[in-house]
Amino acid sequence: MEQTSYNYCALPLAPYACKPEQTRGRVHDEPESRHRTPFQRDRDRIIHSSAFRRLKYKTQVFVYHEGDHYRTRLTHTLEVAQIARTLARAFMVNEDLAETVALAHDLGHTPFAHMGEEHLKSAMEHYGRFEHNDQSLRVLTTLERKYPQWNGLNLTWETLEGVVKHNGPMTKEPYIAVRELQEKMDLRLDTYASMEAQVAALSDDIAYNNHDVEDGIRAGLFSINDLEEIPILSRVIDNVRDSYPDIEERYLVQELKRDMIGVMVDDVLAETRKRLDKVKPESPDDIRMAGIQIVAFSSEMYEDVQKLRHFLYNRMYRHYTINRIELKVERIVGDLFQAFHKNYKLFPDNWQQRVIEAEAVDNERERARIVADYIAGMTDRYAIREHERLFDLYWDLR
Repeated sequence: MEQTSYNYCALPLAPYACKPEQTRGRVHDEPESRHRTPFQRDRDRIIHSSAFRRLKYKTQVFVYHEGDHYRTRLTHTLEVAQIARTLARAFMVNEDLAETVALAHDLGHTPFAHMGEEHLKSAMEHYGRFEHNDQSLRVLTTLERKYPQWNGLNLTWETLEGVVKHNGPMTKEPYIAVRELQEKMDLRLDTYASMEAQVAALSDDIAYNNHDVEDGIRAGLFSINDLEEIPILSRVIDNVRDSYPDIEERYLVQELKRDMIGVMVDDVLAETRKRLDKVKPESPDDIRMAGIQIVAFSSEMYEDVQKLRHFLYNRMYRHYTINRIELKVERIVGDLFQAFHKNYKLFPDNWQQRVIEAEAVDNERERARIVADYIAGMTDRYAIREHERLFDLYWDLR
């Protein structure tokens, strides 16, 4: 790529950091910005995308209408990006790239969070499968329509690699978006991702494990006393109470969340530095070829986090109130999929055009993919309203 005086970072980077002036480029060649690095430009394109704005009304755990104080997919994403920048700076890797991968990681999530994803997966089982990480890549490379020259946002290799491999090498058969992109640029699917992408992945774990605790208490699904069953939380709660003997519960919850994020970040910093000392990487490729995930929890912290996840699964994600919502989500997603797949003329005009352009009118598999794209892109409230429009007999007749 053509190098400009603006392609360098403000802070010094470690030898194993991804450097913007050394990017492997984009699928479609285009002049780079005079004032922003390629990774900053990727970040800005994501923030300005339609899919990013829709995250505001997509569920994290609680459907949007249940209260204004619960996390949405957007606020979760912003919390992940904040933690990612903190870790990236500590490791002297590229903050812009870490933030970019964090901002992009959930763009393909369905309405109604994992409940919606599971039922869309079920609907797509015989039509090429569905997976939200792959859908995030599909949003970035195909579904966003912002430029006359190409579909997608035309992001850098490093950003796309981070979205594809932030959880490690791809050992299973790739889904559709990865297969299509792999034909255009080699993502080296059998290697680990960059340090920046690994930072984003661990930041996701830190963010949701802590904010789900806060949201679960707010919703009354469990109490502070219940959290004392979990060793790591019990230790932090005891420390907070030692520091503030008369603390009110609302402040205790906030202190618990802050301290837990700090404890997890400290653990990741210590464990990752041990792994860096062992591997001694001198380039980004040394990170990719290390054979292990470099950015990681210690084994002790990993066990503690697993206990927390088990608690949240049983007491929050499988709570009867969530199960009741899921019963409705199954109906909404299933009905919408069947209706649009059976009759593409029910689509809005622009989506009917996508079916025609894809020559999917008589191709059930291709038409199912477009239906999945349409449903996955919906917000919670739009999915609810589409279901009402189609299945409430009196919606347009009152």
